[in-house]
Amino acid sequence: MALSGVQKDRGDLRIHESMDELKTDLADYIAELSDVSVKERGFFAIALSGGSLIGLMGKLCEVPYNKTVDWSKWYIFWADERVVARNHADSNYKLAKDGLLSKVPIVPSHVHSINDSVSAEEAADNYEFVIRQLVKTHVVSVSEINDCPKFDLILLGLGADGHIASLFPNHPALDEREEWVTFITDSPKPPPERITFTLPVINSASNVAVVVTGEGKADALHLAIEEVGPDGSLIPARMVQPTMGKLVWFLDKQAASKLKNSDLNS
Repeated sequence: MALSGVQKDRGDLRIHESMDELKTDLADYIAELSDVSVKERGFFAIALSGGSLIGLMGKLCEVPYNKTVDWSKWYIFWADERVVARNHADSNYKLAKDGLLSKVPIVPSHVHSINDSVSAEEAADNYEFVIRQLVKTHVVSVSEINDCPKFDLILLGLGADGHIASLFPNHPALDEREEWVTFITDSPKPPPERITFTLPVINSASNVAVVVTGEGKADALHLAIEEVGPDGSLIPARMVQPTMGKLVWFLDKQAASKLKNSDLNS
């Protein structure tokens, strides 16, 4: 049974006994947000990351979600993407297409991948332009307190170094406040060229969910939720602080094993 809804100042922690339990809870959460957004706005604008996240969303391809979710109202974006061809093994688009998008009836024109035939800088500029056009038509909402897009849900993973999207520790991209989408050409993890949402965009979302599994992420999760690093610095995941939205962490017990609160690990 999941220990769900534990409130800490860093968001709502949902810790799960098994991977199947986590996947079911994540599917329920996404499906519920989809229903609410479609009823309130007529659209569901969701941004994905890569890594293991798509596999953990797999329950959405199964009964009942594949029949009950209003897939025709989904608009898909990427919180970050590797600047490689769409059919490249490193492409987050390919990962999502193979693992999720090809298995549910999403409208192909609602899937907004990057232009993979241009430079990283051009790809970031083009992607921001696409989002700006969809903000104008209200497919994507706009924040009440700044000009940033307000996605209904941004789904993130967590790197062992504490990175989220393609925002890495001590990287200048963390300081970007004007652009919605920025680019990097020196990622510490290959491939080096990537585009990524900036922190203001992530923190303007209505809902942000960070999905973390495995003992290898336990140290990073501890720093993201409970305390800063020994040098006083903040890892990128700790900078995820939705201004007016909700932050939820979907965790397995291995990832949560170094959290200090004994109630979470009993």
